[in-house]
Amino acid sequence: MTTEQSDAPGGRAGSASRPATGDTQPDATPDAAGGSDTTARAGADGADGVDGAGADKAAPNGRADTGGKARSDDNAGTDKIGPDSSAEPSKAEVAEARTDGKAETDGKAETDGKAETDGKAETDGKAETDGKAGTDGKAEAGKPGTGDQAKSHDKDGEQPGDPWTAFGPAPDPVLTRPRRAVRAVGRFVVHEWTLAAVASLALAVLMTWPTLRYPRYTLPQDYWDPSLQSWQLAWSGHILLTDPGQLWSSNTFFPEPWSFAFSDTLLGYAPAGMIGVGPEDALLRYNIMFVLAHALATFGAYALARQLGAGRIGGAVAGASYAYAPWLLAQAGHLHIISNGGIPLALAMLARGHGWSLRHGYRPRRRHAGWAFAGWLVAAWQLSLGFGIGLPFAYLLAGVVLVSAVVWFVRRRRVKRPFGRRLFLADLLGGLVFAAVGAALAVPYFKVAELHPNAARTLGEIQLYSPPASGFFTAPAESRIWGELHEGARAALPWHPEMTLLPGFVLYALAAGGLFFSVWRVRHRLFLLAGVLVTMALAMGTRFLHGRFTYVPLFEHLPGWNGLRTPGRMMLWATLLLGLLAAGAVTAFCARVRELAAERVPPWPGPWLRLATLVPLLLVVVEGLNVTPHPVVPRQPAVMRTVDGPMLVLPSSQNLDQPVMLWSTDRFQRMVNGGSGFTPNSQAQVREATVGFPDFGSVDYLRRLGVKNVVVLRDRLGGTPWEGMLDRPVDGLGVTREEVGDAVVYRL
Repeated sequence: MTTEQSDAPGGRAGSASRPATGDTQPDATPDAAGGSDTTARAGADGADGVDGAGADKAAPNGRADTGGKARSDDNAGTDKIGPDSSAEPSKAEVAEARTDGKAETDGKAETDGKAETDGKAETDGKAETDGKAGTDGKAEAGKPGTGDQAKSHDKDGEQPGDPWTAFGPAPDPVLTRPRRAVRAVGRFVVHEWTLAAVASLALAVLMTWPTLRYPRYTLPQDYWDPSLQSWQLAWSGHILLTDPGQLWSSNTFFPEPWSFAFSDTLLGYAPAGMIGVGPEDALLRYNIMFVLAHALATFGAYALARQLGAGRIGGAVAGASYAYAPWLLAQAGHLHIISNGGIPLALAMLARGHGWSLRHGYRPRRRHAGWAFAGWLVAAWQLSLGFGIGLPFAYLLAGVVLVSAVVWFVRRRRVKRPFGRRLFLADLLGGLVFAAVGAALAVPYFKVAELHPNAARTLGEIQLYSPPASGFFTAPAESRIWGELHEGARAALPWHPEMTLLPGFVLYALAAGGLFFSVWRVRHRLFLLAGVLVTMALAMGTRFLHGRFTYVPLFEHLPGWNGLRTPGRMMLWATLLLGLLAAGAVTAFCARVRELAAERVPPWPGPWLRLATLVPLLLVVVEGLNVTPHPVVPRQPAVMRTVDGPMLVLPSSQNLDQPVMLWSTDRFQRMVNGGSGFTPNSQAQVREATVGFPDFGSVDYLRRLGVKNVVVLRDRLGGTPWEGMLDRPVDGLGVTREEVGDAVVYRL
């Protein structure tokens, strides 16, 4: 059966035969003028940006405007303008039909009537037909009808509901407060960033295991530096609750002032230090923060990669490679190095606030002053964890601000308000907060440098810790995959704990592939590659061209840079940039896999192809597996809970004093003992003067210093200069001697 040509005004002429039923849908084909925007994607794996929003889906040919306008539908995925399902309209119909300047892209034409139909044309009346022309308010749908009572069919040929709902539509159901709360919680639970945070935390627990197996008794890697950092967390929380004005004059290194600034302070973890008292709680606190630091590093790098335009799996590769790079396994005893997640997270927030990404460039409508200000706050918090990695981060942000100011100056006439007033104020206030935190934290360190010239680093010391190029391909002993295989390469390094800088062979391979196959533009790949090479050159210290054009100028001219002893830790930045290159390659790979899965007939191999996209992530995680030891920390002697300060615990040395600091977290007595990145002259003199203790000279020296009690630990005397001191008499010295458990207390 064919439709017959209608000569009625506003009618539609069918020049070809068509099925009698009205439910046959036409194939969607690109518009001859605008085409089909099927290749415009925001992210290969889905949504893009810190806020989880998808990429821009505005399609210029989303709606064809017959009055000369085009409107894009943000809810459209791939914009297609399909042909009319019926015959081509006659000239009379075109002249009669009025579209108000709009034509819907889903194969619909909207005229003076208010209804929209799929593949239907509606004229002066309100009737809707299934692909059949309606003339002057009359519709044909297999039988005649009037304009007021025209019957419409959906594409399945079924009668619609109550027609009177058009005049009085049923109100939307009003949800009760509990139901709204349940729906909000459900949306939060399945949100991308909730899942990313939970996955980062679960991965951190697994990858750092057995850190949380016996968290009150063990520490990762060793119990020297981790004991010092456990004490730092406890001291900051304790003193901020009791006497904040004495923060920098800690209970250790008596009688030295500013002793809390003798090493990186981890001050940003002070809120955690306010919970719990004593060594066991200090160990538990440290181990929890150790795991959380890995989780934050994973989450932060994931957020940065997603904001820059990578897909979900690409972002996961960036996060895992940044947090679990093999070279970081050698830093397991340095919480201030492991605590680096604030760096990529702050950069992600700042990029989100400024509406910028690598993949999509600058998008002013995505600017958000709140995200920018939050990014500055996170950056300030990261700086408060220590200048070891915080100082290069501060200089990076200063460079970004300088470049942004130049961009604003260049574009101020061509682009109206390229940053926006609110965003400018957020950057101004956030930058001031960051600068204020940095200045406040720098004052104690400048005081220490003034009082203790021996604390300053020298180029000779920098050279001692500068790794050769072979360090970039050598893994530490803590690596489960490469540890034993690289034993010979480590033996050739002068100081292998700081020179085994392998970020991962899988990461190297993925990043190399990202130079040729990636979602990033070519110039962005070259910028990332340049960043990798520059940071690697800085990580080599004086080994690369003797540092003449790389590390030495920074050491000599940038304030604070001469306090950085180990150049190899610049590898943190190279690892992050390598991860971004790898994320671009993995994102492009995932997009190609989806295309192949869609092209296959039948589509059953699709799920297997999608599983293949997880292989890069799995390989990165496997290469980050560790065999880090978790030794049991020596138990606190009972005497440490009863003896008052100022006190001296013997024997004393850099390593022996660090557990003593941890033992003092019950009462925080003032003590001469302490361990840090350098040894103050006063402490060295005490150790030298007390080698003959107890004798008249040492007792008199300690009294003049203000020390009231000397605690000698029997089980630690062997092999030290103080061995045999317990056999010396105290007659005539005015000193009393008391045994408390395994310790001997001399009261001066």
